[in-house]
Amino acid sequence: MGKGPNFYSLEKEIALGKQLAQEVERSAKLIDDPVVTEYVNRVGQNLVRNSDARVPFTIKVIDSEEVNAFALPGGFFYVNSGLILRAQEESELAGVMAHEISHVTARHGTKNATKGQILQLATIPLVLLGPAGLAGYGLYEGLNVALPLTYLKFSRDAEREADFLGLQYMYKAGYDPNAYVTFFERIQADEKRRPGTIAKGFSTHPPTPERIENAQKEITRILPNRPEYIVTTSEFDNVKERLRNVTFARKAQDNAPGKPTLRTRTEQKQKGQTQGTTDATDDDRPTLKRRPDSP
Repeated sequence: MGKGPNFYSLEKEIALGKQLAQEVERSAKLIDDPVVTEYVNRVGQNLVRNSDARVPFTIKVIDSEEVNAFALPGGFFYVNSGLILRAQEESELAGVMAHEISHVTARHGTKNATKGQILQLATIPLVLLGPAGLAGYGLYEGLNVALPLTYLKFSRDAEREADFLGLQYMYKAGYDPNAYVTFFERIQADEKRRPGTIAKGFSTHPPTPERIENAQKEITRILPNRPEYIVTTSEFDNVKERLRNVTFARKAQDNAPGKPTLRTRTEQKQKGQTQGTTDATDDDRPTLKRRPDSP
């Protein structure tokens, strides 16, 4: 899949990704709430099953307000809590995840490494988790330092390929592929209104107008229109609310450790919502919303 040589075997790629993931997790704050992590993993694994993946995926959630996600070689995939909270529908979250999964299935990272564009793979986590947070895609470009940012800053051709594959993975998993386009259009508009709300690197990562137009053409050309898609689920809304509580509790603990009352109230509210969520999702079904036929 994809163009260009790759000197990395799948086994070597997985070993590399595991090493880098360990470095990331030494510095990143992970969301360890089992309801949130299980849900995000389940959405991602559904996409993986409908992809061309040849490696298993490990999907985790990072506690960060920045709208961002990145996948390391070998299927080690991280989604920021800020991305989940910014998405309005499950299909939007799925679209971004499908795009990142595509970078792994097309082996873009190790192809870059094969080209010699990465000089020091082991320093990737230091860049990702630097003083500005998980920016990911080329945050330190302005510095005249040989840092391995080309690993996460893919070529235009690689991004187009990830768009092309991600749209197909979404579609095969039952999601509306148009959600991928609308999500990026919205966050680009948000960034114009409130600069700095999106990770610096990620703000250059969404599709350009040309890529958006190409994605829309590909949807029309290769994906037969369906009468219904999975647009969102009630579980997505429940998980978002739970994630808000989890991140609020963490923030309260970090900023005001001398105020246990605030944290206790949050935990009580969270516990009550957990019980309510369990009751509400016992027989939960995806909410199918009918999309108007394309003109």
